[in-house]
Amino acid sequence: MSLTITPLINIPLIRRDDNLADIVLKSLRETGLELRDNDILVFAQKIVSKAEGRSVNLATISPSPRAIELAEKSEKDPRIVELMLQESREVLRVRAGTIIVEHNLGFICANAGIDHSNVAGAGNPSEEWVLLLPKDADRSCELIRKEIESTTKINIGVVIIDSHGRAWRNGTVGVAIGMAGVPAVLDKRGDKDLFGYTLRVTVIGVADELAAAASLVMGQASEGLPVVHVRGFPYPLQEGSLKDLLRPREQDLFR
Repeated sequence: MSLTITPLINIPLIRRDDNLADIVLKSLRETGLELRDNDILVFAQKIVSKAEGRSVNLATISPSPRAIELAEKSEKDPRIVELMLQESREVLRVRAGTIIVEHNLGFICANAGIDHSNVAGAGNPSEEWVLLLPKDADRSCELIRKEIESTTKINIGVVIIDSHGRAWRNGTVGVAIGMAGVPAVLDKRGDKDLFGYTLRVTVIGVADELAAAASLVMGQASEGLPVVHVRGFPYPLQEGSLKDLLRPREQDLFR
C-alpha cells in the first residue's frame, strides 16, 4: 500500500471567477498526470476563496462598537475584527493577538480564518485586502468535482483544506474544511485489532489525515503549490461532509 501526493505545476495566481476545474485539468496535463478513478484533488482554501470572490478591501469596512471593543482587547485592526464577527456564530476567547471563534461553517478556529498573507486586490497596491473562507466549502468541492467528472468521466474526490492550530499543541496543521466524494471519518468500532480485541472508540478523521499530508507538500509560504493530486488513498471513496468532523456541542468538554 502506498500513498502518492504530487503537487500540480503552473497553477496561476487565481482571480475572481476563474474556473478552477479548467485550470486544474490543464495543470494535470502539464504535470504529466492522468486522472484515474478514486484519485483525489486537494485544494488550498485560499485559491477557492479567491475564485469565489471572497477577498475584502478593508477600506470598505466600518467597524461596529462591539468590533472596536474586541479590537482593543486583542490589539487587532477593528475592521478585521468586524469581519470576524460577521463570519462567526460566537466569540469564545479573546487575548492579545488572537480571537477564537466558532466560525459560521461550524468549527472552532482563530480569527475566523481570515487571512492577510498572499492576498492583494486588483486596484491600488497600497490598499489592504483580506481573504475570507468559502461560504460553503462542501458545496465548493461538489461544484469542482462535478465539473471535472463531467469533462473526464472519472470518479474522483475533492477536498479543500486550511491551516488550523490545535489546543495544547504549538504549530498549525492542514485540516479539511470541505469535501465531496471523500469520507470525513472512518468508524472502526466493532473491528478487531491484531490480538482479537474489539475496538470500541476508534473513529479516524481520515479527511484531516489526508489534509495534513497534503499540506506538507503544498507548503505554507511562497511555494505556489495550492493543488495536489493524491493517489492510493487507502479507503473507498464515499460521500462525506464537514459536519461529520465536527463534535456536537453537547459532547464538547472544552468550551
